[in-house]
Parts: sequence; structure tokens; C-alpha cells
Amino acid sequence: RVLPNFKSIAEELCQDGASDIEIAKALKVELKEYIQTLPAIFEHSGGKDFLVKHTRTIDDLIKAVYIVTLRRLFQSYIPMKNSIPITIIALGSYGREALCVKSDIDIAFIYKDIEGFNTRLIIERMLYLLWDIGLKLGHRVHEVSELLEVSRGDITIKSALLESRFIEGSKFLWAEIENELNHIRRDNPKEFIRAKLEERKDMKLKYPLTMEPNLKEGAGGFRDANTVFWVGKVLFNAPTIKDIGGDIIKEHQYREFRIALEFLYRIRSALHIITGKKEDRLRLEHLPDVAKMLKLGEGYKAQLKLAKLMNDRLRTINLYSRIWIEKMTREITPDFYDYLYKPSIKKYTLCSLIETITKESHKRAFLSHPQLLEMLIESKKPEHTDKKIYEVLSKVFYSPNAHSVLKALSDAKLLGFVIPAMKKVISLPQFDGYHKYTVGKHSLKTLYFVENIEDEFIKEIFESLNEEERRMLKVVALFHDAGKGRKKDHHLVGASIFKVFASKLNMDSELIALGERLIQYHTLMSVTAQREDIYSEKVILSFLSRFSTKKALDLIYILTYADMKGVGTDVYNEFSSRLIRQLYLNAIEALDKEHLIDETAKRMKRIDSLKRSPQFKALPRTLQNRILSIPSNAFFIRHNNSEIINIAKMANSTEDFTFEILNDKFLTIKIVRKHDIDISYILHKLSRLEVVNMEIAKLFGDLKYFKIDFKLKADESDIAIIEDIIRQSFQKRHKINLTRPQIHTDEIITDCEHSKEYASMKIKTKDQKGLLAYLIHIFDRYGIDIASAKIHTIKSKANDLFLIEKNGNFCHNIELIIKNLTESVCVE
Repeated sequence: RVLPNFKSIAEELCQDGASDIEIAKALKVELKEYIQTLPAIFEHSGGKDFLVKHTRTIDDLIKAVYIVTLRRLFQSYIPMKNSIPITIIALGSYGREALCVKSDIDIAFIYKDIEGFNTRLIIERMLYLLWDIGLKLGHRVHEVSELLEVSRGDITIKSALLESRFIEGSKFLWAEIENELNHIRRDNPKEFIRAKLEERKDMKLKYPLTMEPNLKEGAGGFRDANTVFWVGKVLFNAPTIKDIGGDIIKEHQYREFRIALEFLYRIRSALHIITGKKEDRLRLEHLPDVAKMLKLGEGYKAQLKLAKLMNDRLRTINLYSRIWIEKMTREITPDFYDYLYKPSIKKYTLCSLIETITKESHKRAFLSHPQLLEMLIESKKPEHTDKKIYEVLSKVFYSPNAHSVLKALSDAKLLGFVIPAMKKVISLPQFDGYHKYTVGKHSLKTLYFVENIEDEFIKEIFESLNEEERRMLKVVALFHDAGKGRKKDHHLVGASIFKVFASKLNMDSELIALGERLIQYHTLMSVTAQREDIYSEKVILSFLSRFSTKKALDLIYILTYADMKGVGTDVYNEFSSRLIRQLYLNAIEALDKEHLIDETAKRMKRIDSLKRSPQFKALPRTLQNRILSIPSNAFFIRHNNSEIINIAKMANSTEDFTFEILNDKFLTIKIVRKHDIDISYILHKLSRLEVVNMEIAKLFGDLKYFKIDFKLKADESDIAIIEDIIRQSFQKRHKINLTRPQIHTDEIITDCEHSKEYASMKIKTKDQKGLLAYLIHIFDRYGIDIASAKIHTIKSKANDLFLIEKNGNFCHNIELIIKNLTESVCVE
């Protein structure tokens, strides 16, 4: 569509005698139709070119309204425009010819109060017409003589006036206005510059570079570019940033800056068009539409690309605006910046600069001085990626303020160059609704909080670490999320990346192994503390299976604290901090239960293997969760992946009970049941076959698993009888005559403190016919619930272990149970 010609429409309507209301209505319709064509126009001319076209279209509309106003008031006696003491000027982004679609149109009516011209009436009639058309104006009305005084009262007004651009009206008056603007520009520049820098500093704190950045006011946004212009305008009267001069702005720097700015123009324009309002914050929900409009594609990858490019461009603008502003204001605001040092040498390398600031970081934490950032940028050479860099980096992590050094490299956009393993994640967004910053920024913040611990209890733990342990923990903090952005689990990938990097730093192999473990399970402590029962022994042992030493617990506690603090939201708060500390204390208390920790560690190793198994992944999610909830550690230790899955499938399809009989080399019976079973009846009836192994394990949903291995093979003709015996065992309790086996008191070991949830009983005695049937019968008699059992007979020796639920029946009746097992009585 051809851009609208507001002037010709207005003139034609005036000639036809149309009223102001009719003219406003016609221009409003034309404006609305033009706005509807903006997506199509944007498709062919995004960026600054699109904004310039839009700005000039609005110029044409304002000019048309001015002509209409003059004709209405002067009719056939319209004087020359230069004779009328009114000039209309554009301010702000409109003045810079960077007016976005839904931005306010900032204009100023500057006039001279001359008798014979009712200037205020002209301005008033024009404003009413513009409002009727539907323009969202931000307007000012001033007499030319007021401009200097007005600018002194508000730096925002002064900033807007510095960007003034002639739209319409008297060019004679514009010449006077330009003289006033020069007075404004030269008026107290130091105070103006200092105020603008303080204003920017506050805005960057208010709108830091996050996953949902403010493209206008935030760090690296348009205000940074504007500030460069304002300072350049005040000091050098430069009409554009590029005109500030090569001594301050190097050509290759400006080229990179301009590319970044162009990309942000495109994002902001697309955002305004899509949302239909003045929206300067790119929220996550707008990413799909903006990515599509910028022709980056559709889907997750396109959104990821957009967010990553946007973050990179914001960092570029932030970097160069800092450098250029510092150069321009070095003499004016010498105390505004945190001076690290003043280099006295002209020749320097990247490695020598890093070594210098590392030495400085041993004295204090520092902010990245813009002069240092430019030196770092200009020192970037491909040959600096050799082995020398690792010698230098090795020293960095010994510093108490390593974060300062790495932050300087990050600010200079060199962190990925110096540490290639970090390159992929530096601007990588995180769409999880949890993290506020990109991966790279979060990693640096995590490192910062390792070195700047506010919690006194955790700080004391950190200070107890030796120098090598602290260095390792800092490297872990930097790399804990370095595996993100890959298809594989980022915990495992991050651990591998850390291992390679730590090896290049000549880190001790044991510390490397511990660092790998910290990264593999760096989210475990926070997840366990906030989602699990931290007073459950099972939960504590599961946690300790990953961190089984005091040192490992100390390190994961510190890392968890720093990681949560680095998220950027109120994640580490009074509530979460209490939970994490209690988990740490509970784990410390349980460290002496080495046999249980070892057993749980074996269980977790099996679970890790199981989760990687294609068979397990193919199962429904509900069945996967049921398998992982099986309480018996022994069940996981005894069985391989296939056996666990097969038993689980068998149980999952069981409503009451099911069983399986194998009779190859020897008889094996597998039973899964929900309700009570008279297992002693089965054992009694089949005692002639001699039990050599029996396993009992609780599964899920009140199901229990039994596996009985006999020494002998049954006759095939007896299989039907065995099946009938099993079925009868579910129907009722049977009266059976059982003879007490010969068991001595010292062959029975009981432990009611085996764990918080289970008591245990071990029996080591000679193998005897009916031994197991008798034991199970005694347990049933006292209502003892066996959670897990391992019955094993070899070389005529029975070695039986029972884990028993702590429901009171066992520990309260130990003496009676032992009496029944050891005294010469018969039991029915």
C-alpha cells in the first residue's frame, strides 16, 4: 500500500467545505488504515529504516493538520508560514526519527507572543484536531524565551530539547530556537552529564539484564545509546553518535554497536505491532510471535535464538556505551567510575591484563572499569587461546574475588573466548519460569555468592575449607550449569565439561571427582529439602548415598546456597534456608550409619542404571514412579534391570494375587499378593523339597513379592498339586503341626535400632527341615510385618535376615519370640 498523503486529503476536504470534525474523521480513518498496513511495511523494512518511514508519515500528518488549522483561522488571508511566529518541533525518539508504532508522539509548540497573531488559539485549535484524529501526544507549549529556564528545571526536558527536530512552521523562528538550543547545550554541562549518569545508574539497577529485559530503560537498552548521544551532543555538538569522533568511537566498535541497535529496533517495532500497545519489555509469552515476525522461524529453537541474540545485542550496547561515555567524561566526572588502575604501559597482552587484575582482586573486589574493558577488547588475539591462558586462569580461582576478574571478562564479552567451554551458555536463556537470568549471568552470580556468603553458619563452613577445596568449589560454581543447551542431561554434561577444564588447571584428581559429583547432583539438596520429608530416614539415606562424607555435605550445602541466591528471585528465603539447614544437620547426624548409606548407594546406582534403560523408559510414567517408590533397598540390589521391570509388570496387573512356577533345574515359586497369604503353609507342605533361598519384598500399592527357591526339582505330575497348595494358602489360615527347630539363643541377633523405620533379626544356624516354615509361623502369630527378607542356605548353614516394620509387635515381643524359637515346645 502506498503511504498515505494526509496533505492532499486535508486540502481536498477543505476545498469541499468540510468541517473540522469531518476532516478529523477522514484523517483518522486514513491513519487507522495506515496503521493496519504496518506489519506488511515492517516485513520489507525493519529496523531504523522502518522507524524513519513511520516518523516521516507522522510528520506529514502533523503538517497537514497545521495547514488545515491555518486555513480555518485565516481562510483566504493565510500569511506565509515563516511570518507566523510558531514552530512545531519533534522531541525524544520522535526527534531522533526513531518513533516506534505505539510510542507517545512528543512535540513542542514554540512561539513568540507577537500582537496581531493569536498564536495560542492556533496551537489550541491544532491540538484539538490532532486529539480528534487519535494521536497520542506528549506535547509542550513554550515561548522561545522560556526554553533555557525550562531546561534548567528538568534534565528530562533538557534531554528532549537536545534531540529537537524541525517539523513545521516558521524557519525564521527555528533559527532563533537553534540559538537557544545552543545556549541550553552549553549551559552547565558537568551538572547535566553527572545527573544523566546517575539517572542511568539507577535505571540499570531497576531494570537489570534479565530473561525479560526492558528494551528502553534497562541495561543495554535504548537509553544507553541515548545517553551516548546526549553526552556527545553537550560536549561536541555531534548531530549523531557516529559524528562524535574516531578518537572516542572506533569504527569497528561503532559497526558492532550499530548492528546491535538495529536488531533492538526490529524487536521493539515487532513488539509494538504484536501487542498493539506501548510495550518495551519482551516478555516470554511474546517470544513466539516476535521470532516469527523477525523471520527467525517457529517453535522452541526460534524462541531460543531470538532470546540469545537479544541478550547478546543488549550486552554489546551496554559495553560500548560504558566505554564511550567514560572516554568523553573522563575529565568531567573523574570520581564517577571505580578506577581499577591507570595502565602505564602501552604494550600489553590479554594474559598480562588478566594477571594484573587477578593480583588486584586479591586486595579487593572491584567493578569493571570501562578503560579496562576496552583494553581487554583490544588485546583479544587468536594466539591467546593457547596453554598460557590456563596458567593464568589457575591463579584466578585462588583469588578471594575471582568473580571480579571473570565478571570483567564477561562485561568485555571475552569470557567465552578465554574459557571456550562457557561460550555456549553465556547468553543462553532459561525458559523454566524459575531463573531470572541467562545461564552465563546466573553462573557468575553463583560464583559471586560462593565468595560473598551472607549466612554466617554457611560462611563458617566455607572458611573451614582449605585453599584447594575453595578453588575447586569456585570452578564448580562457574560450570555447574555449563551443560545446558544440549540434548543430554545438563548435570552429566556439565560434570564432563568441568572435568576437562579442571584437569587443565592441574587440579587434584580426587577433588575433580568430588567436583563432578557436586555438579551431577547440584540440584539435589534444594529439591530434597523443599519436596521431600527431611525427617524420613529413607530420604536422608537417599541423599547421603550421593554425598556420603562430611566434606561432600559441606560443599553441596555451600553450592546449594550460592546457586539459589544466584537465581535472582526470592528463592533463598527464611523458609527455604531453614529447610536446607535442617537437611544438612540431619544428614550430618546420620553419617555414622555407614552400612545403611552403602546399601542405599547401591540402590541408587541401580536406579540410575534403570532410568537409562530403554525398557524402563518405555514403561508408562505411573509404573516408572511406582517402581522407584519400592521401599526395599535389597530388592534393587538383588535384581537386574530386566528382573525389576518384569516383577513390576507382574505386580501392576495383580488385583488380588498372582503366581508363577518355574521347574527347570529346581523348583522356584514367585508370588505377588495384595492380601494375606499363609506362606508357612506352603513351606510346610513343600518342606521335602528343601528351601535354599527365599526373598520377601514390599512393592507398591500394598503388594508384596515372594520368591522361594527349592533345592530339588518337583515332579511334573506334582505341579498341579503345588498350584492348588498356593491357592489354598490365600483362602484361610491352616492348622499345621510344626516341630521347633534347634536354634540356640546366641544364633539370633535382633536390632530394634537398625533404622528409624525398620528393626532387624538375623538367624545363623544349621539348616533343618521345616526351619523357615516355623520362623514364618511365629512371625504370623505375633502379627509381625516383614518388609524385606533374604533367606539363604549353603553348606547346611542357614543365614537369614529379616527387616521388620516398626509397628510395635516385634520389639515389644522380642523375648517371647526368642523363647518360641529356642525352647522345646510345639507350635500349632
